[in-house]
Amino acid sequence: MGKNRLEAFSDGVIAILITILVLELKVPRGSDLAALAPLWPVFLSYVLSFVYIGIYWNNHHHLLHAVHGISGVVLWANLHLLFWLSLIPFVTGWMGENHFATDPVAAYGIILFMTAVAYNILEICLTAGLQENRKLAEAIGSDRKGKLSLVLYLVGIGLAFLLPWLGFATYVAVAIMWFIPDRRIENLVEHE
Repeated sequence: MGKNRLEAFSDGVIAILITILVLELKVPRGSDLAALAPLWPVFLSYVLSFVYIGIYWNNHHHLLHAVHGISGVVLWANLHLLFWLSLIPFVTGWMGENHFATDPVAAYGIILFMTAVAYNILEICLTAGLQENRKLAEAIGSDRKGKLSLVLYLVGIGLAFLLPWLGFATYVAVAIMWFIPDRRIENLVEHE
């Protein structure tokens, strides 16, 4: 089975998610800069979520670029990932509108955690049993960065119940960790 339709569909869904995310930003009532002050939590939430969706789009692109074959299971795993990504605009709005309150920050972390789990499942489905993708499996290796992310999301969720800002800061740290390019798959593609 070819991968072009999977890539095109995923790119379209991610583009729509970014559009939905920006539509949640409401124009302030006033015309001076002071009118923007109450919107800083919403904007900060938007920036972090935009970065996260961008990171997933970038990594998804590299992952599929290195793939030589997909199966029906991969299609379902990809839909699973897109499902969790589609919830990011909702929890982003909830967190920003409620000024980083405990439950919204914890819910945001849960969605990030589940999105990371779904991405890991997609990686496993792409590499398990598909001989044509064995080089991808070698490039991914033990995926320490992915596993560390899962742990940090759980830490962030726990911290959200103590001090929501610490939970949010943990999610920012994970985004920074992934913002730094991961060359494992890029190196594979360059050598082919």
